[in-house]
Amino acid sequence: MLTAFTRAFRTPDLRKKLLFTLGIIALFRLGSVLPTPGVHVQNLAACFDQARAGETGNIYGMVQLFSGGALLKLSVFALGIMPYITASIILQLLVVVIPRLEALKKEGQAGQTKITQYTRYLTIGLAVLQSTAFIALARTGQLFPNCQQNVLLDPDNIFGIVTMVVIMTAGTSVIMWLGELITDRGVGNGMSILIFTQIVAVFPSELANIFQANKFTFAVVMVVGVFMIAAVVFVEQGQRRIPVQYAKRMVGRRMYGGTSTYIPLKVNQAGIIPVIFASSLLYLPQLLTSLFQTSDNAVIAWISQNLATGDTPIYMASFFLLIVFFTYFYVSITFNPPEVADNMKKYGGFIPGIRPGRPTAEYLSFVLNRLTAPGALYLGLISMVPIVALAVAGASQNFPFGGTSILIMVGVGLDTVKQIESQLQQRNYEGFLR
Repeated sequence: MLTAFTRAFRTPDLRKKLLFTLGIIALFRLGSVLPTPGVHVQNLAACFDQARAGETGNIYGMVQLFSGGALLKLSVFALGIMPYITASIILQLLVVVIPRLEALKKEGQAGQTKITQYTRYLTIGLAVLQSTAFIALARTGQLFPNCQQNVLLDPDNIFGIVTMVVIMTAGTSVIMWLGELITDRGVGNGMSILIFTQIVAVFPSELANIFQANKFTFAVVMVVGVFMIAAVVFVEQGQRRIPVQYAKRMVGRRMYGGTSTYIPLKVNQAGIIPVIFASSLLYLPQLLTSLFQTSDNAVIAWISQNLATGDTPIYMASFFLLIVFFTYFYVSITFNPPEVADNMKKYGGFIPGIRPGRPTAEYLSFVLNRLTAPGALYLGLISMVPIVALAVAGASQNFPFGGTSILIMVGVGLDTVKQIESQLQQRNYEGFLR
């Protein structure tokens, strides 16, 4: 990896792309620490420090993770990339349900551009809802329930509240724009790079806190972290390659086909999406208990005891089972074996030893189910690491080497390095003759 970056900086056009990407990242981090107008900075800092000391009950863990710690600071980029991620997931699900969106997806680049535009509109709508919700929580004191200080300068100024909502929504729009700039003029996928940046941003402070608290625990965390990174890299790189042979066919006076290729099926075909789905669904019981804290309802009491925090066996089992379920669900809607088999048959492709058409679709379904089982278990076990650390050792839920963090960092890191190496090969290919 270090060699690839060194060679990239020696290549003028790649160096410009890398420096441009680093500049966008610096601008992005500046917006993550820049407070929104109308926030009482001193009181907010005091409440934030108090909340970090008792973070085990934080119901905003996933959003806080994807905002790089900016959410509870109410910065300009407080919402981070989470509205865009949510909008993208919703559009992916709607493509399967709504025929119009499915038709757009099949239109190629033009249809994908239209779906991307819909994703942007939905992102803005979600940003308005989320910013309004968080500002309302800050105004009523529920954003930091255990802090009695007012985090807004003038909670009764409606114009100021609306201004804060507009600025935070605009911050989400700027994040989308920065991500697209990186994709067009930088290196790697822009949105993935920004997610990577926000997650890595909280690592130094978390590791420093662990080191100051207990040096032995810090050493154990580092060893566990290195082991987890190695395991994630090993599984993320694993794939089953299904060979595909294309028969020769005559079109006019030219011969086409006769080539061999393969269909790469990854062990973790679903990526990080099942973890986000499961976390979002388990966020609802925590939200219910926070809204009905004074209720004597037996159901609310049971939810508060078993699903409101991550250190209970029922919460752990629910989280694990939801990840397994959503892994199978997401793989089933993103990879369609009958459609793949029909496309292969249309262009004269076949799997050696398997008849085209329905037998090919059944074979692909069989292989995909066999691969999804270990992939779902892998996602569940990796994601359980911070929850188990919380329950066993009393560690913070922002355990620095949490499963979600490692999955995203390793995935984005591998993808970015592959893109850099691919561009280096295009510029420095020597061929067979020297």
